[in-house]
Amino acid sequence: MFKFKSISKIYTYLFFMTSIFSITSSVLMFQGMKSFVYEFNLISMVSCKISFLLYFDWLSMSFWSVVSWISASVMLFSESYMKHDKFKSRFFSLVFLFVISMFFLIFSLNFMSILMGWDGLGIISYILVIYYQNEYSSSAGMLTALSNRVGDAAILLSIGMMMDAGSWNFMWMTEIDSNATYVGFLVILASMTKSAQIPFSPWLPAAMAAPTPVSALVHSSTLVTAGVYLAIRFDPYLNLLGMKKSIFLVGLITTLMSSLGATFENDLKKVIALSTLSQLGVMMSILGLGEAELAFFHLLTHASFKALLFMCSGKIIHESKSTQDLRFMGALNEGLPITSTSMNLANLALMGFPFLAGFYSKDLFMEMFFMDSPSWVLKISLETSLLLTSVYSVRLAFMGLLNLANQVNLSKTEDTDKSISVSKFLLILSSITGGATMSWLFLSSPLCIILLPENKISPLLCLSAGMLFGAILSTNSPNLNYPFSMNFMFHPITGMWFIPLFQKFFSKIFLGLSGEMDMFDKSWLEKQSKMNLKHSLIAVSSQLTSAQMSMMKIFIIILPLSFLFL
Repeated sequence: MFKFKSISKIYTYLFFMTSIFSITSSVLMFQGMKSFVYEFNLISMVSCKISFLLYFDWLSMSFWSVVSWISASVMLFSESYMKHDKFKSRFFSLVFLFVISMFFLIFSLNFMSILMGWDGLGIISYILVIYYQNEYSSSAGMLTALSNRVGDAAILLSIGMMMDAGSWNFMWMTEIDSNATYVGFLVILASMTKSAQIPFSPWLPAAMAAPTPVSALVHSSTLVTAGVYLAIRFDPYLNLLGMKKSIFLVGLITTLMSSLGATFENDLKKVIALSTLSQLGVMMSILGLGEAELAFFHLLTHASFKALLFMCSGKIIHESKSTQDLRFMGALNEGLPITSTSMNLANLALMGFPFLAGFYSKDLFMEMFFMDSPSWVLKISLETSLLLTSVYSVRLAFMGLLNLANQVNLSKTEDTDKSISVSKFLLILSSITGGATMSWLFLSSPLCIILLPENKISPLLCLSAGMLFGAILSTNSPNLNYPFSMNFMFHPITGMWFIPLFQKFFSKIFLGLSGEMDMFDKSWLEKQSKMNLKHSLIAVSSQLTSAQMSMMKIFIIILPLSFLFL
């Protein structure tokens, strides 16, 4: 039996080596424009052959390298963060299985193996969300599981439709399957549920009930990004559907809703969770513009600084005596210098500060958007969303780290743990250099973008205005310290637009119907059907008995007469 530190270090080294190998292979495949398909025969009987396919190209290898890099950092972080947990080995095994499920989703070429990774992510995420086994985590886990079951049903329907083609491989689906349009629609529906797009958004903030290392993994590179990755894989089928404008609008509305919610939220982890939802909306918007590679680029750059944000939030919550309310924090930059520096860098990368990881993908997205000559409504909506990203990022840094101390007096804070510091340094490295490095490697051909001067400086103006407004909103003035989040008039805007309430309402309706159906099944269909069957059998048997007795009487009469005539 492995000891706690042994099994965590094994997983850490394994993911580090996998990450280095994967990024090297990805660069070589991209430069040589090569891809490989490996087929493993599982069962072969007469005319039936069941095989398992793995597809390796630069897209899958680069994404797996990021997943492995973040998984290794999370494992290293968890070695110290979860050291007081009673079931440490079980926790690490669950996280490992979670990452392996992501492996099947990334490299699978057919729907059956995709379903294996898809359902693996859903089941293990439910177990990890309810890890602390309290009422809040149980309800959050149930919400997460039920919301994702919609996507599971869509994948199952896709598998059924692919039966007409005689194959579950999706690479040549448009050439052999007449149902390719419907399959593409179902896959987009599944990706929207997994990436928490409207109206499936409420489960993502609820999933923060999981331990902080799990949140760092889920919100950066595994569960929520699985939906975006699947949509990127099926990008050719979006042209068949004609849904790109709809996908863009859904992503834009999701971004605007979550950015408003994060701006006026006081729960530290929920602010970061809503920022994840905002960035997922940005990715879907980019995909709606028809720029699948740019959406994938933003997916990779976003992963590092989002995992770093959750790691820093976990350390801050731990040092703040388990409080998550930003109003009871402050002045942590002196006691937690490494954490403060890491969080500020991650916030700057999230805002798209020049030359950090988020800048290269966000700025390019804004330029591509303006080059399409959008309407002024869409333009204002997108600029507002990006401005609010800077607002809640600055507010998070001010209220949590730079503001006056609001926590319990004589609270001791320290930032000396080696494992946590090393894991943060690894993610800082990728948050600073990841955007530039990946743009040089995978965006080698410069894009010809022609813009008006005001559109060219628009991202920088949104960044500057958002930082200024966020600083004003975060000051210690009594009138601004508890902003509009306490006012019921602003709740429709800041409370995810009543979507959680609608989801609870419909959940209660369907749960009530299921209860009535269960009662109907147990009472009428079981008891009443048994009684009806009993009476029917008695009636039939009595008729058969009477018929049999009548036949016997006839035989008794005919038998003597037959002797007389003979």
